[in-house]
Amino acid sequence: MKPSRRAVGACLVATLSMLLLALATPALAKSRKKILEDTLRTYAATIRWGSFEQAESFVDPAYRAAHPMSALDWERYKQVRVTSYTETAPTPVGDFEVRQTVEIGLVNVNSQQARSIIDRQVWKYDKENKVWLLTTGLPDITRGN
Repeated sequence: MKPSRRAVGACLVATLSMLLLALATPALAKSRKKILEDTLRTYAATIRWGSFEQAESFVDPAYRAAHPMSALDWERYKQVRVTSYTETAPTPVGDFEVRQTVEIGLVNVNSQQARSIIDRQVWKYDKENKVWLLTTGLPDITRGN
């Protein structure tokens, strides 16, 4: 028995749909990877320039709400200059989370004392807004290595 045109058409549509879905999945993952690369690069540049207020825009809004920055926190950031930002490659923890360790060199503007801190970052992908958000807050400049 010869299949009808309708059956062949339905089979063709189903096959095409599956093919497009298979092709789109790596493209979505690549897009997510590109967004991550751009986010990490921009965040690093923002910290290197010492723009902590601007860097806060990368922090997950839920984290910001749970850990609001005080005036004292902001004053502490004004007391340092960033001298270096050395990051490791981001390590995936599933499809929607990466971890990265960064060493940040700082100089106290008053004492000229140099030191460095280790910032352990966790970034999560917000599927709805298609952005990577820092879930660990801004670097804690009050502690050392």
